Amino acid sequence: MKTPVEQLIEQASGLLERFENLLTAEVLEPDWEHSIAFRWRRIHTRDPGHLEAVPHTHNIQLSELQGIEVQKRQIVQNTAQFLSGLPANNVLLWGARGTGKSSLIKALLNAFADQGLRLIEVDRHELLNLPDIVALVSQRPERFILFCDDLSFEADDPSYKALKVVLDGSVSTTPENILVYATSNRRHLLPEYMEENQHARRVKGEIHPSEAAEEKIALSDRFGLWLSFYPFDHKSYITIVKAWLNHYGVAPELREQATEAALQWALLRGSRSGRTAWQFARDFAGRHGLNEAS
Repeated sequence: MKTPVEQLIEQASGLLERFENLLTAEVLEPDWEHSIAFRWRRIHTRDPGHLEAVPHTHNIQLSELQGIEVQKRQIVQNTAQFLSGLPANNVLLWGARGTGKSSLIKALLNAFADQGLRLIEVDRHELLNLPDIVALVSQRPERFILFCDDLSFEADDPSYKALKVVLDGSVSTTPENILVYATSNRRHLLPEYMEENQHARRVKGEIHPSEAAEEKIALSDRFGLWLSFYPFDHKSYITIVKAWLNHYGVAPELREQATEAALQWALLRGSRSGRTAWQFARDFAGRHGLNEAS
């Protein structure tokens, strides 16, 4: 005979199970007509996952991104081909932090949403669900970018294999209305160790990398287009600062005064990046706006 405590636990477990089933049943189809961005979510451990619309997307525009004109031109061209039903490549944006990699993809969505472009953000720990996501949107008329932000893997991470399948296909090919755009600080996405280079072989004067090194190169090699981002020099950093000050409506005479303060800000942060320029401009515009209001 069960004790009162055991009976209570059993009743609570039954109620929790019914509640979880109810939650799963109430998950609605994404609002395809009024949403342009989605993320893959799971409400609870028994939820297999579903697409959730992002209610407020970043309103950043391509024209606001300075100092990355070459990268911008290449990814806009690739995306235009994709939306036109022409061959296009998966894209890896890699390089220094704060240089506009993620912002460029968000700006693309705003630029091309009217032409049917949609974005699905997939966190690294959800990459194992990529086959489910692909199956869900493969018959949709829209064109989808699977956006993997700040992507990197540990050496024993199994999720990168799911990404490899989507990039290159398996027995069945990846649907033509899907591309993967990923950002990373690592060019090869996986950690690289000194001992792996020590296993390289020399054959008739040629260097043959070890199998471990080859495996890591093989993942990033599946992205057809690589876009490299580097730290900004002094001139580019100031240009970006002035562009953001203009965006926030700072008067022209104050923009000239802000140059020295912007350099000091970058020195304290140890970074001359687009993100640093944007953060300085927000601070400068906010402080002067508050002074004018008082």
